[in-house]
Amino acid sequence: MRVLVVDDEIPLADLIVRGLRRQDMAVDVAYRGDDADELLSVHDYDVVVLDRDVPGMHGDEVARRAAARGTLTRVLMLTAASTLTDRVNGLELGADDYLTKPFEYPELVARVRALGRRSVVPVAPVLGRNGIVVDSNRRIATRDGRPLDLTSKELGVLEVLLRADGRIVPAEELLEKVWDMNVDPFTAAVRVTMSKLRRKLGAPDPIRTVPGTGYAL
Repeated sequence: MRVLVVDDEIPLADLIVRGLRRQDMAVDVAYRGDDADELLSVHDYDVVVLDRDVPGMHGDEVARRAAARGTLTRVLMLTAASTLTDRVNGLELGADDYLTKPFEYPELVARVRALGRRSVVPVAPVLGRNGIVVDSNRRIATRDGRPLDLTSKELGVLEVLLRADGRIVPAEELLEKVWDMNVDPFTAAVRVTMSKLRRKLGAPDPIRTVPGTGYAL
């Protein structure tokens, strides 16, 4: 899951980012509304955790523009504005959920995960192909019943390949869905992660490399 956190309270924003990354999410951060809008126009996020009162472009406008793009990105408004009118206005602007400050961190994680499940074409939480099984909710993987000790990036890559259902997945798509914007687009991260994943999956190698195109499972 790829998430954008938008909040001008930098310590809080950075705390949320660190916490969500510990939940195996790829997370970017913006401290201004205009920066968030630019990121949303470039990257395909699953969820945006959006503070309503951010400098630059107001959070309401960020939410409205995100909804107008017609993407599957879900918006969780995170704000101190807690009246019924505030909540209704936020939802009418295109927000999918609303959480007021102060909040309990486990609830934030649960809401982000719930929205993330709505941001993609519905699939079963347990994915399988050719003896390889990934339980997306429990974050575990097996091959022919053998547990696989995968890092979060290896598990993310494997999940994207399973969701593709045999389609060739370009390296650029893997970077977009599994890594955050801090990764160098010219890095060997995908190739290195793919190599380690293949070793852990074992023989016969279930991943097909299509030179100049991508990977398929």
